[in-house]
Amino acid sequence: MKRPLGSATRGTTYPNRLRRVDNWLAWRYTGLLRGVADPLVVDLGFGAHPVTTLELRTRLAAVPNLRVIGLEIDPVRVAAALPFAEPPWLDFALGGFELAGLRPHLVRAMNVLRQYDAADVGPAWSAMTGALAPGGVLVEGTCDELGRLACWITLDEAGPRTLTLAANLSTLDSPATLAERLPKVLIHRNVPGERVHDLLAALDEAWQRSAAYAVYGPRQRWRRSVAGVRAAGWPVADPPSRWRFGELTLPWHAVS
Repeated sequence: MKRPLGSATRGTTYPNRLRRVDNWLAWRYTGLLRGVADPLVVDLGFGAHPVTTLELRTRLAAVPNLRVIGLEIDPVRVAAALPFAEPPWLDFALGGFELAGLRPHLVRAMNVLRQYDAADVGPAWSAMTGALAPGGVLVEGTCDELGRLACWITLDEAGPRTLTLAANLSTLDSPATLAERLPKVLIHRNVPGERVHDLLAALDEAWQRSAAYAVYGPRQRWRRSVAGVRAAGWPVADPPSRWRFGELTLPWHAVS
C-alpha cells in the first residue's frame, strides 16, 4: 500500500462540532446520495476520536444503503476508532488526500487543510476531487472548536463551486468574526481589494443596519442581513428557507 498523502493534524474534535456542515450536507446532498446504487461518503481526518464520523452517519441515515468511511493518516487514530465500526455501513481506515483508493460520492474534509500551507491547498484539492466518483462532491472547510462558526467550500472534479458561511446566531456578535474561520485558500486573502473581504464587509454592514430587527430574534436579523447583501448585488445562491439557520451560500466566482 502506498503511503497516504498528507500529514497528521492536531486531531482536535468535539461532539457536535460539525453539526452545521452536516445538516447542510443532509439538506443539499441527500438527493444525490439516494440517486446512486452504492452511496459512499468519506470523512477525511476525523481526528483523535471518531465522534464526528458517527454523527455524520446518523445525520445521513435517511439515505438507504449508505456507507460512511472515516479516514485518518495516523494509524493510532484508526486503531482507536475501529471499536466503533459497524461494517459495512460504518468503518475506518488509513488514508489521506488520495482517499485510500476509494471512489466516494461525497467527501467531508473539515479542519484538515487549515493546518497546511496555502500552497498545499491546490494539490490536495486535485488529489481529492480526482478520486471522486462521477458526479461526486468534496466539501472542505473550517470551523471553531464548538462549531459555532463555520465556512466551507464545495468542489467537484472541475474545481470550486460554492462558498458557505454559517454561524450560531444566538451567540453571533458580528459576521466579521467568520473571517477567523475562512478556509485556508481564503483566509490570507481577507484584505482590502479582495472579493472575500468585500463580502464580509458587506455582510457586516448589513448586520449593523439590521440591528432594529434584533428585537424579533437573531434569525430575523440574519435574514434581513442576507436580504441586504443580495439587494447590494451579491449572488446569494441558497433559498431564503436556509437563511434562518444562519447560512449564506454564494457561487465561487463571487469571491474567487
